[in-house]
Amino acid sequence: MTLWQVYGFIIAEFLFEYSVFAVLFLHKLNRRKLFVLRAVLSFLAIFAIGLPVAYFYKAFGGTLWGRILVYLFLFAAFTLLTKVCFCESYLTLLFGCSMAYAAQNIAYKVYLIIWTTGEQLRLYDGWGSRFDLYYRLVYYFIFAVCVVGSWFLFIRRITAKMESRKLNFKILLISFFILGITVLLCSVEDLSFADLSVIRENRFDHYVYFVLRQTSNAFSVVCCIIVLSLASKAIIENELLQEVEYLKYTIRQGERQYQISKDNIELINIKCHDIKYKLDSLAAQGGMTPEAVKELRDSISIYDSKTETGNQLLNVLITEKSLYCEQNGINLSCMVDGAKLRFMETGDLYCLFGNLIDNALEAVKKIEERERRVINLMVKSKDNLLLVQEENYFNGTLTFEDGLPVTTKEDKSSHGFGMRSLRMIVKKYGGELTASVTDDIFHLNIIFSR
Repeated sequence: MTLWQVYGFIIAEFLFEYSVFAVLFLHKLNRRKLFVLRAVLSFLAIFAIGLPVAYFYKAFGGTLWGRILVYLFLFAAFTLLTKVCFCESYLTLLFGCSMAYAAQNIAYKVYLIIWTTGEQLRLYDGWGSRFDLYYRLVYYFIFAVCVVGSWFLFIRRITAKMESRKLNFKILLISFFILGITVLLCSVEDLSFADLSVIRENRFDHYVYFVLRQTSNAFSVVCCIIVLSLASKAIIENELLQEVEYLKYTIRQGERQYQISKDNIELINIKCHDIKYKLDSLAAQGGMTPEAVKELRDSISIYDSKTETGNQLLNVLITEKSLYCEQNGINLSCMVDGAKLRFMETGDLYCLFGNLIDNALEAVKKIEERERRVINLMVKSKDNLLLVQEENYFNGTLTFEDGLPVTTKEDKSSHGFGMRSLRMIVKKYGGELTASVTDDIFHLNIIFSR
């Protein structure tokens, strides 16, 4: 092989490895139409770009800045091409591509640690004419192991939180830090130790060179692992901040909804009382038969009902939900000692029980059998504990994650906050929330220590 062909192969090999990690990091992002065609064309384009880069690499790859420029250019070109395939912001794509770059560097450095150790122990001296074949087999075996290891240690955890999430400035800085540290360390190490190698690269006459090479390799791996861990932590932190903001918004909306519902229930009760008096007047004047009056009174009695729990907010909320249940053939059974819940703020209380009942309503609405369209809600005190229990039937299966049921809606990035909001409110007041399933019945239990 000519020197240009060697450099071309190095570039192609790097792009292939980088592409593997980029696919793993970006595969959950929103894709553009004709994604497969776009991906194939982009893949061919990046390799076409690599051809002239190989000439530059041949001419200037022996210098530090020349090598850095080569890999920065390939990174920039790859990131721009991902925009052709994914309908995401440049920030999101930059973040994903930077982490892919760091993961590729980890795989390369792990390989160097293993390979350099073998060189030092002279394990490869007997390979003879099949050296290149065995070299490639070892190289790609280690690469495959690193890909699998990276997936289970970092990638699946990060990609699960990256989908449809806004990345903040902190994460952008981490992205640039990832890129800078991997390019700089890799370039400096490769150039420095290539000059110290004998016979083959990464084979040294002096033991001290071997120790230095392995130390630098290990340092690069540790740095990239730390940065990937920080990136994962930053994404999770960002998601938690979004959930907190969502919860605050929900609580504010709950307070407004409570006032609206309270006014509506009071207005309905007033109107119902007026209608009853008018019915009695018509009956006294002989304008209606007693049977007709009774039928009309029974019809409006549901709207004149008022739940008494000892807590005005819960009275309004449960009355409102009961009206909905009556209209939709759902049996809402409540045994609630609302006076015991006065330690909770209005917005928190409305959000907690509003979400709790709404989740149950969503489940039982899907059930066709009338006898299974049942929701049981109980609040009671026992010793120094306050217990909140909710049970309802459901159809299908529930998947649990971190002790909470995962939303069954397709857009999981926009839904599923309800149960997490419940847990956050419960923890705010020092309580514990647990959820479980027995046959086709969902159980939710909340315990407060008072």
